[in-house]
Amino acid sequence: MPRTAARPARTKARSSRSAPNAINLLTEDHAKVRKMFKQFEKMKEKMDDTEKSELVQQICMELTLHTQVEEEIFYPAAREAIEEPDLLDEAEVEHASAKELISQLQSMQPNDELYDAKVTVLGEYVEHHVKEEEKEMFPKVRKARLDLEHLAEQIEERKQQAVQ
Repeated sequence: MPRTAARPARTKARSSRSAPNAINLLTEDHAKVRKMFKQFEKMKEKMDDTEKSELVQQICMELTLHTQVEEEIFYPAAREAIEEPDLLDEAEVEHASAKELISQLQSMQPNDELYDAKVTVLGEYVEHHVKEEEKEMFPKVRKARLDLEHLAEQIEERKQQAVQ
């Protein structure tokens, strides 16, 4: 009898690993970008211009893709599921601010005036945005019982399309 009880738990664990949910995917993106910003802050004085440029371009690419899937897939679903238009409006305004800094950074060189400062401010914007999503928005979306696995499939598919 104990074997039977153990099997569903393993099956469930396996299925949850094979079928990620949207919030987990977005949280993984957050962790990845946070790590890159920490690397930048730790190493900005030690990196040469090429290394710095490559890291910042990677940060910009990750953020661009992340904001795209949030705006195209996650936020519309969240708007329908939770009655918090202000929370979602603020998130989109935060995205617009981040996109502006990303655009500026993509047209700059690491030795340009204010380059490092803009990367740092972008990191601060992102950190604020991530905290709001993870502490306020995501718990409300979880309670709304959205099909987070289906949203994850859409997010993964959109990311694949974007990088092709």
